[in-house]
Amino acid sequence: MIIYDGQVADNYMYQDSNQAAIVVSHSAPSLPYPFTMKPNNHQTQTSTNPPIDVEKFVEKLESVTSRRSKARCARSIRLALESAGANVENHPIAASDWGDTLKKIGYKQIDPAFDEPQEGDIYIIHRTRNHVYGHIAGYTGSEWVSDFKQSSYDVYKDDNVTYTYYRLAA
Repeated sequence: MIIYDGQVADNYMYQDSNQAAIVVSHSAPSLPYPFTMKPNNHQTQTSTNPPIDVEKFVEKLESVTSRRSKARCARSIRLALESAGANVENHPIAASDWGDTLKKIGYKQIDPAFDEPQEGDIYIIHRTRNHVYGHIAGYTGSEWVSDFKQSSYDVYKDDNVTYTYYRLAA
């Protein structure tokens, strides 16, 4: 179990000598349905997440001035999301694990749209053998930013990376 800053990471991954990826989860299994039923009237519960202010998200990302990574991409995106009004309690530490958290705060997973990104879009690079925490970055309208201003989305320069792309639901 990985503990950082008083939080427990839900998932972590390690690799054996045969390069097989093994994911260990300390989370309870989810129900077979993506909703819960109210006991009295059997209506689905919906969470009421505060709307994310894309302008504030972008403003926070634009305040990042570094041109080099400090290996704090998930922290940088979390701070930008919080400054925009997102409630990201019990967030994961590893960038690669942020997908469910993004969905909980109003993002939806879409096909990668690197050729037509929109302000507020976020992508995740899944962990690799050399980058066990993965990477996460947000789009400002003109550039991708994580804990540094990126020259492109392709920061690993590795053909074997996989991406997950998120956009705020309308």
